[in-house]
Amino acid sequence: MKITEDHIDCFEDNPRGYWFKRKLYGRGWMPTRLHGWAVIIIFIIITVFLISRISESLEVLVKELLVPFFLLTLGLIYVSYAKGEKLRWHWGRRNLD
Repeated sequence: MKITEDHIDCFEDNPRGYWFKRKLYGRGWMPTRLHGWAVIIIFIIITVFLISRISESLEVLVKELLVPFFLLTLGLIYVSYAKGEKLRWHWGRRNLD
């Protein structure tokens, strides 16, 4: 399948060692190195932990889930930006540089 081959070629072509590379279609990053995958797994583990602590009180929900999740997401975006390719919109392999 052409799309899968394009993705594999794009992610294997990583001479600068980016943890996250631009997606082939649209805007965003995908983890391409072990470090990037570790960041995503840690994000998921912490998110599941936060969700498991949900209580019925709205005040506690905001304080113990929404605020930490917001900060965690900002941290993920920061790491992706710092360790990833320059983010921009593109559609397919020919627009990558």
